[in-house]
Amino acid sequence: MSEQVKALTNEGLPYDDMDEQVEAARSHAIKECRRYNFLVNSENRYDLSILKNLFHSMGENVYIESNFQCEFGFNISLGKNIYFNHDMIILDCNEVTVGDDVYVGPRVGLYGANHAEDPIERSEHVVYAKPIHIQDKVWLGAGVHVLQGVTIGENTIIGAGSVVTNDIPADVIAAGNPCKVIRPIRKKDREGLKR
Repeated sequence: MSEQVKALTNEGLPYDDMDEQVEAARSHAIKECRRYNFLVNSENRYDLSILKNLFHSMGENVYIESNFQCEFGFNISLGKNIYFNHDMIILDCNEVTVGDDVYVGPRVGLYGANHAEDPIERSEHVVYAKPIHIQDKVWLGAGVHVLQGVTIGENTIIGAGSVVTNDIPADVIAAGNPCKVIRPIRKKDREGLKR
């Protein structure tokens, strides 16, 4: 069933968000996320096998704090050495890829879906989705919202509270609503370990 829903949602074309198969796939993801979060919150047990079975792929050393939520799961591909802080939301109605060595602050959202602009279509549950790509060594600050169709280049930092509506290049610090490049990351920004 998930392959049929994946084909429907990943075309980037309008689809019925209340389609029976779409709703069933969403319900499955909600149940699995709740199961994962319950174990974290009640037993301090991070059973990543639950999410690994839900996602398309997941690398090693992934750490996901409690209250994680996703739309379907099967569109999520995670690299290695990733940290998602509390209250992460991924609406993976299209591909959402996260590279290696990515840090994500609390209450961050990656939103691949959007409702139809036309009010009649919107009332008929018409949505469409575009992919999101977060490349290697990106840091998303607390409360960042990344919208559909966005790619964030490697090494880039997105400041807390930003709303990312367009692609952001590699090796920059960007922030704001809408998010804009502030400056490049410089070698002098390197803090170095104090031993």
